[in-house]
Amino acid sequence: VQLVESGGGLVQAGGSLRLSCAASGSTFSSVSMAWFRQAPGKERVIVAGIGWSGGSTYIADSVTGRFTISRDNTKNTVYLQMNSLKPEDTGVYYCAARRGWLAPRPRPASDYDYWGQGTQVTVSS
Repeated sequence: VQLVESGGGLVQAGGSLRLSCAASGSTFSSVSMAWFRQAPGKERVIVAGIGWSGGSTYIADSVTGRFTISRDNTKNTVYLQMNSLKPEDTGVYYCAARRGWLAPRPRPASDYDYWGQGTQVTVSS
C-alpha cells in the first residue's frame, strides 16, 4: 500500500485544515486507516482511526469535537478535517494503513504496516 498525504500548512489558531491521504496498491475498501501526529521531540500518537466502510471511527480525546475522519472508497482517499485548531495541534501528521480489519480505537503506531511521508501542520497563536 502506497500512501501520499497532502493538505498541511501554516494556519492561525482557530482556523481549519483538511488533510487528504491517497492510497494505491491494494483494495482500499478492505484497508483500515488512521491518522497519527508527531510533535517535535515526542512519540507518534494516534489522532483518529476509521474502519473499512467509514461507519466505525475513533477520535482521540484531545481532538474530539474538533477533528473528523472520513473516507471515500471510490477515490481511495481518507480525510482528516481539522477545525478550531490550537497551537498544541502542531506536528507532522502521518497517514497509516493496515490490510484487513483493525477496530478503530487507541492504537500504537506498531499496529499499522504502511505509512505516508507525513505532512507538516503548524498552528500559530
